[in-house]
Amino acid sequence: MRVMALDVGDKNIGIAVSDALLTIAQGRSTLRRTAWEADLAYLRKIVEENEVDKIVVGNPLHMDGRESAQGKKIAQFATKLSETLGIPVIFWDERLTSFAAEQYLEEMGLNWRDRKKHVDKIAAMFILQNYLDSLKP
Repeated sequence: MRVMALDVGDKNIGIAVSDALLTIAQGRSTLRRTAWEADLAYLRKIVEENEVDKIVVGNPLHMDGRESAQGKKIAQFATKLSETLGIPVIFWDERLTSFAAEQYLEEMGLNWRDRKKHVDKIAAMFILQNYLDSLKP
């Protein structure tokens, strides 16, 4: 079984899936959000193709740890996703993951347009990798 991570935004959802040994996060195509049904169908396909049994969703807390307004929207989305797919969802602190992803892509030499295309996927990879690393003794 594998774990999938989501970096949920209003326009895009960054997606990453673990390897079968739960050691490495691998990025998937970023989902450009349209409607709940279409988003669900896309995510369901990834879940089924990769035998995902758990979803980690980035929780955008304020820097002081308080819940954000975006966090409330994401919690509603994640709860609905979990209930619909029948898969448990774990909320994971995602503070600074988008910033780290942006820096990583800049260091790779990508221009701002190319960075914008990949930042959500890379952020999801960082979220998932942090979660996977926490599982190690």
